[in-house]
Parts: sequence; structure tokens; C-alpha cells
Amino acid sequence: MTPSSEELMRALPHVMAAPKDGAAISHLCLRPGRNERRFVDEIPLTKAHGIPGERWKTQPWLRTEDGAPHPGIQVCIIPKRVLDLVWSTDAEVLHPGDTFAADIDTSEANLPSGQLVAVGSAMLRVSDVFNDACVKWKARYGSDAYDWIRAPEHRAQRLRGILCSVERDGLIGSGDVLHKA
Repeated sequence: MTPSSEELMRALPHVMAAPKDGAAISHLCLRPGRNERRFVDEIPLTKAHGIPGERWKTQPWLRTEDGAPHPGIQVCIIPKRVLDLVWSTDAEVLHPGDTFAADIDTSEANLPSGQLVAVGSAMLRVSDVFNDACVKWKARYGSDAYDWIRAPEHRAQRLRGILCSVERDGLIGSGDVLHKA
């Protein structure tokens, strides 16, 4: 069952009260193909290939002017408190497909574009590409969740999460802690 506008608005203070740093990561997810999800205990990240075996290199939803996959969309991080509102492991609806969840404040004030974050042995850079939820988010989690994410007054909170580039190759694992660098 998808959350209502009222439930989402009541949850907003809880979502915004997420820790500013030191967030354990969970729900590591690979997307080998469209609408495919595979949950794993660890994921290798590389600057050259993003997440090896994922479709970023071959089927990115955003490209640079020269046609290359946009490096700013290699890794997706969803706030765990938002994920908990819209999805559960026993739900029949598909996981959003973010690389991992973290109980962290993903707002522009806390994680501005260009901010480096360390997780596992990898280093990521917060992208200036805004994650505003796609039409699949609306189909899976409802119009209310879609409108809540995209509301102009919520833009600075980046409720749908952040997109990142890989700045240093490394391995991330479930339970690793994300720290601002």
C-alpha cells in the first residue's frame, strides 16, 4: 500500500532529522538490466565503469555532450527513512534500484554538490545532477509519493536521494559507514 500525502507530510520531520554524518549503509542493490534487481553483500565501484555489470556503462539515462555515460549518475544513494516509507522487503512492488540506502540527511545543506563521501574503501563525489524521481517512481509508489518528492518546497531536501560519481575505486559492503570526507 502506498503512503498518502498526509502520512508523507507527517513523516517529513523524521526524514529531515536523519544523521548528518556517519550513516550505516544497507540494501545494496545491483541493476543488471531494466527492472532487474539483485541484492548483494558488497559492490565494487570503479571510476571507469561505475558498478561493473550494471547498465550505467551501456544504457545510461543521462549522457554527456559527447555521448558518454554521465559520470554523475554512477551511484544512487536513497535516504533510508524515505525508502522505509515507500518500500519494504515483503512488498510486491519493485525496489527503487538505488545502489544503497543510508540513514543520512541528503539535503543540499548537508551534502552539497561536490561533497566527497567515503564509504568502504571507495570515495564518491555528490553530483550536481538532481534526482527528482521518474515516472516509474510514481507508478510503483503512488502519485502522492511522487508529488511529495517533486514538490518545489522539498527540492533542497533532495528526498529522492543523491547521485554520485566514483572518485576512488573501492569496495562497499552492507554495514559499511558513510562519512563526509
